[in-house]
Amino acid sequence: MNINDFFETAVEKKASDIHLIAGRPPILRIDGKLVAIPKAAELSRTDLEKMVFSILTPNQKEKFLTERDLDLSYEISDGSRFRVNILWEKNNVALVARIISSKIPTMENIGMPQIVYKMTRAHQGLILVTGPTGCGKSTSLAAMINLINKERVANIVTLEDPIEFIFKSEKSVIMQRQLNIDMNNFASALKHVLRQDPDVIMVGEMRDLETIAATITLAETGHLVLATLHTHNAAQTIDRVVDVFPPFQQNQIRLQLSMSLNGVISQQLLPKLDGGRIAAREVMINTPAIANIIRENKIPQIKTAIQTSADEGMVTLEQDLVRLVKNKLVEKEVAEYYLEILPKI
Repeated sequence: MNINDFFETAVEKKASDIHLIAGRPPILRIDGKLVAIPKAAELSRTDLEKMVFSILTPNQKEKFLTERDLDLSYEISDGSRFRVNILWEKNNVALVARIISSKIPTMENIGMPQIVYKMTRAHQGLILVTGPTGCGKSTSLAAMINLINKERVANIVTLEDPIEFIFKSEKSVIMQRQLNIDMNNFASALKHVLRQDPDVIMVGEMRDLETIAATITLAETGHLVLATLHTHNAAQTIDRVVDVFPPFQQNQIRLQLSMSLNGVISQQLLPKLDGGRIAAREVMINTPAIANIIRENKIPQIKTAIQTSADEGMVTLEQDLVRLVKNKLVEKEVAEYYLEILPKI
């Protein structure tokens, strides 16, 4: 069996991820649960190393052997694509791959709230999509880019690591740039992006001070910027962005955020009642009240402001979990589990 056979099985089984580890059979994540591929033998160290190296170029192999970790995108013959991480584990080669749907998601497909449509149709400002690893942030960003592509004549530049969904230009022109192939890093790509005449910029991840500062500046200069962060809710997101900066800059960043931020969408993926997974989301819109909270550094008040602003389209994660249970989309016990752990996040 070669590595593509495992990838094809993962696609057939509708898995979200595949894990290849020496001494274990191939493992899939299906609907959030880890399961071994039925009847698959354990992978020997030698066979797994051969499989993994078979998908690498000589340059990628050299980089992996030097840096001990490697991220790349990979495609098999049926057009299915994967976001791959190769690593060392107990001095053995291992691989984890995220399956990327060949179908570009729509806002309807992923159940995005109507207020996010309005946010996405804005012509400037910053929209942050946040949540833990594997919660569908990339899918949400792709759905938002897809909406713009279908509705608006715009030049869209995406900065990704790696490129996941492959867009075909419809009304918009779309340029997709991949880290370490088309650009050296996010920060330098953002410095040069203004010379590429963008209307919309998508930043795969705001990883460091330089990237965050450049992203906020672009949102202030008349562009719509979409980006992600590994935070669990709107309040934590504001704190994370501000805390990246040295203390003498933080008041200025709060002021910039209060003016340029359009909103924050924080999400978690939950097991769906009838199989599959569904997103529960917190949505914060930067209203004058929220902007004032950010400026005055009263971040703990954000949650209350969201709770009392349902008429403006805002919703807390707890409120959305209640909706999912009422609509019989998620089991009550699943929602209660998330309600229990949310205060600890």
